[in-house]
This record gives sequence, C-alpha cells and structure tokens, in this order.
Amino acid sequence: MKILIFITAMSVMTFGGCENKPNNIKSENKNDTGVIQNMDNLQTATFGSGCFWCTEAIFENLKGVHSVISGYAGGHVLNPTYEEVCTGTTGHAEVTQIIYDPSIISYDELLEIFWKTHDPTTLNRQGNDVGPQYRSAIFYHSEEQKLLAEKYKSELDKSGAWDKPIVTEISQLTNYFPAENYHQDYYTNNPNQGYCAFVIAPKLEKFKKVFKEKLKK
Repeated sequence: MKILIFITAMSVMTFGGCENKPNNIKSENKNDTGVIQNMDNLQTATFGSGCFWCTEAIFENLKGVHSVISGYAGGHVLNPTYEEVCTGTTGHAEVTQIIYDPSIISYDELLEIFWKTHDPTTLNRQGNDVGPQYRSAIFYHSEEQKLLAEKYKSELDKSGAWDKPIVTEISQLTNYFPAENYHQDYYTNNPNQGYCAFVIAPKLEKFKKVFKEKLKK
C-alpha cells in the first residue's frame, strides 16, 4: 500500500479536538506484557504527532514496546501544566516517550509507524487540533536516531508521497516532562469519551489492520 493512500486513510476525523480534556480522571502507567525479557536493553524514542492520546494508543500496541508515557517536550517552561501548554506559548509539543526493546522492534520500525500514522505536512496542526503543541516532531536521544530520522524524512520528501513538503521538526531532546496522570492510558481508560470513540478508535482500527504483524497478542 502506498504511503499516500495510507496517510489519507489515517487522517484525523473532523470530530472536535483534543482540547478541553477533563481534569478529574486518574490512571496508572501500563506495565509491560511479559514479551520483553531483557529490561537492561531498553531504549527510548520521543515523538510528537498531534494529540498524545492518539499516539499513545497506537504505540502501546506494538510488540517490543514496554511502555508509552504522554508528556511535553521542546519548550522553555519547567514542569508545565497541560493548561499552560495549551496556550501555545510554552514552546512544548505534546509527545509520547516510547520505551522499547530494540531486539524486538527497531527505531527504524518506530519511525515508519510515526510517519504513517499522522500528516507530517501540516504545520502546527493535526486535524482539528491546532497550535504549536500539536506539531509534528521527532526529539532524538542520540546521533544515530538523528541521522535515521533525517534520512527517512529526506527520502519521503523525495518520494513524492505527499503533495506538500514534510514540516516535521527534528531536534535533540533537551527536556521532557510527563503529563498529568489523567492523560496516561487515556484511550484505554476512556474508550467511550467522544474524542476516543469518534477519532482515536477508527484511526486505531486502521492502524491495526496495516501493522497487524507488529501487534502484541
């Protein structure tokens, strides 16, 4: 399946946005599923691709992923709150930190899923979620991650998969702050919430069909 067709299918539905999230929901970070054996071998990837509820719901389904934690990165305010980030003035992007075992799933594979599950050509926007906090971004943890991300971005641009140039930011991770507890595992804990039911669920279903061989059982 060509990337362009997949991106069109994966685009966010026009039902509301990721704003006005409730502030009274508590949750705990998910534990691993037992697939990963060597905890010392784990590595970290940090991606921003719009609302972190969507990104978290996708990546936590992958074999080799130990945990996915929603948070904020790339800004200039220490320990920002969600409300501060939503003003668009702190410089942060909504991101997910993906803790994974590279012997099971590689950074290359994570990049493939990152590129194919959001629109990297819309500046500071994903669907109805608008603002710099929703920008497409890769925050690399090593020189190797930087080179792989830049290479992948360049090759996709040259391929003509999109009519517009890719605007994904590729920056070194200099800060990261976990989001409030109620944001963690949001889709799992709130599947009937409007945004989850009408935006995340259809997107997740398409993702599972395309990447079924990479999913946890």
